Order: sequence, then C-alpha cells, then structure tokens
Amino acid sequence: MSKINDIDMRRWKEYNEIITDSLWLFPSRDNSGAHTPEYHGNFIPQIPRQAMLRFTKRGEWVLDTFAGLGTTLIEAKRLGRNAMGIELNENVAQRAMELVEKEDNPHNIRTEMIIGDSTDPQIYKNLGKFQLVIMHPPYWDIIKFSDKREDLSNSNTMNEFLNKFTKTLKLASAHLDKGRYLVLVIGDKYSKGKWIPLGFYTMERVMKNGFSLKSIVVKNIEENRGKRNQYSLWRYRALKHGYYIFKHEYVMFFLKE
Repeated sequence: MSKINDIDMRRWKEYNEIITDSLWLFPSRDNSGAHTPEYHGNFIPQIPRQAMLRFTKRGEWVLDTFAGLGTTLIEAKRLGRNAMGIELNENVAQRAMELVEKEDNPHNIRTEMIIGDSTDPQIYKNLGKFQLVIMHPPYWDIIKFSDKREDLSNSNTMNEFLNKFTKTLKLASAHLDKGRYLVLVIGDKYSKGKWIPLGFYTMERVMKNGFSLKSIVVKNIEENRGKRNQYSLWRYRALKHGYYIFKHEYVMFFLKE
C-alpha cells in the first residue's frame, strides 16, 4: 500500500494532535482565523483537519461535496492541501470564498468553489482526481438550507434523500483515486416518535458502491443552535416521550477498493 499521509512512523510518538480513538470529545468549535459558526449546520473544523492529517499528504487534492461556508477549504489552506468545494446555495458559496480568501496561504495551494448541484453530472465533467472526499450532507430535513428542489434537505421522503445522496456519492467517488479515503459526516434524526438511523442508511449506500468501512467515529455535539439554552426543556421532553437527546454524530471512514 502506498503512503497516504505525511506521518513519519519513526517519530510516531510526536503526533499528539492526531486522534486515533473512536470517540471524539471536543469542548468547543474551532473559530480561529477565517472560521465562523454563522452558518447553521456547519461542521466543526476539527473533523476535516483530522481527516486530512491522517489520510492525505501535502499538495494532494481534497473534494468537499457539500462545502457550506468552506470549513474544509480553510483547513486545507492551513495544512497545505489543495481543495475544491461544491455548494448549491450561491450566496453561501460566495460568502465561503470571502472567508477562504481571508485565511493565510503559507503553502501556496489552490482552493476552488463550484456553485451548483452536487447530484448533477455536469458539475464533475472536467474535474481531475482527488485523494480524499469529504461528504457532510444535510441530515435529511432537520434543517432546510434553501428552497431549491435539488437540495437534499428538501427531499420529501427518506428514499428520495438517500437516492440524491447516492447520486453525489457515485459522481464524487468516480474522481477519487483507488486505495484512498472517503469521509462521511452524518447524524440521525427523529420523526413521528421514531429514531431514523440516517447514519447507518447512508453507510450502507457507501458500502454498496465500492467502499469498505474502515472506522466509525462517534463525535460529541455540544449545545447546537436548535437546543441552545433549552436543555431543561429537551430533558423534560425526553423523559416524557421515552427517547434520548442526540448528543452525537458519526464520522465514518471508507476505503475505495
């Protein structure tokens, strides 16, 4: 197997920043530099940072299929990885590039943003190869990110959501080098009193499309914007209706076979 990171195993004890456990507990979101929590649904920068440190080398290319405010692109500039993001919402994409431009570029790498639908084959027509793909899709309809029909968060049914997700997966993975990693960041949801395991449904889709599962990381969620300052209310609801409050999401690592 060819080397897929810059880790020198002769000095393995020195890499204290790199997490190798399957439980990630972060006390807060990294909002340093150009990072900002202003966009509802942004994932924390520590996730793409860990993925790039572990599964890419400096100068390689990373693709983020749901780029949002450019979290992955900002971390890529810091770590010396080239990165491309795809974002459906034009205003969000433009704001992302404003933020990415503010971040220093000490390694002189390239960051690009494509405004468009990640399920559209035309988006990928002229793309080259990538050494890491990161997917952080909407958690179905928990948050409505736009009024666009193509938006995964506007899917009317779970099957529609999963089929759109699978389209993006197939298109993106076609540009991922063999023997390299795809990272999926996803959470579950409740609907009509039932737990909907989006994480495991999407995991199954990835595994059926040429990938083997390498690891599942469980990451803690501190108070998000939907539950901020309402913990007592959510605890009351949980006790009354017999469910548990979501405090986790999944970071899944897949190897392209």
